[in-house]
Amino acid sequence: MRFGVVVFPGTNCDYDTYYVLKEVLKEEVFFLWHKDRDLRGADCVILPGGFSYGDYLRAGALASFSPIMEEIVSFVEKGGLVLGICNGFQILQEAGLLPGVMLKNKNLKFICKDVFIRVERDNLPFTKKLKKGRVLRIPIAHAEGNFYLEEDELHRLEEREGVVFRYVNEDGELAPEANPNGALNGIAGVVNEKGNVLGMMPHPERVSEPLLGGDEGRLIFESVVEWLKER
Repeated sequence: MRFGVVVFPGTNCDYDTYYVLKEVLKEEVFFLWHKDRDLRGADCVILPGGFSYGDYLRAGALASFSPIMEEIVSFVEKGGLVLGICNGFQILQEAGLLPGVMLKNKNLKFICKDVFIRVERDNLPFTKKLKKGRVLRIPIAHAEGNFYLEEDELHRLEEREGVVFRYVNEDGELAPEANPNGALNGIAGVVNEKGNVLGMMPHPERVSEPLLGGDEGRLIFESVVEWLKER
């Protein structure tokens, strides 16, 4: 399988993601510069975390106008798989590929810690190796992860089962103290209507091998590989 990892000015999780795909999963992977207009035959494009353009104006806003985003929009329309992690999620929102916006964390501070998230869907290319209801321990690292959507749109998102991950406590229950940033309905990850674009705030690449304290994040990348192989 061929994975393309997009690099914007300010991206800082590109090598982490590249390492997991190449050294842990042993898959073909290459970097895509934000000014590229060729996805080089990628089966899946990943927008990693970081602070594209220094998060000026608004997180992900400037990056959404980079030339490569035109190619990614076309790729998505043709059914291509796209995964946005943290800043990558914010960029996909700003580009109109995923719903909602990210407000500043409720405490107005940058948060970097492990959180628990519950899998809400296991029938997607990104969750094929997960079970609905499973609780994963994955780190977050962001200042703007407070997912917001107008009430009627939020209702439609929930109705179509567009929420893929929610912040929960260790027992898998929604609780105010388990929601690190104030995200509505504890939303940590969402998918588009076609099911081929996933955005998530937690960083699965940071827990993809035991040496890093856990390898549950690896299952998300492995899910994509397995789904692509079965196409």
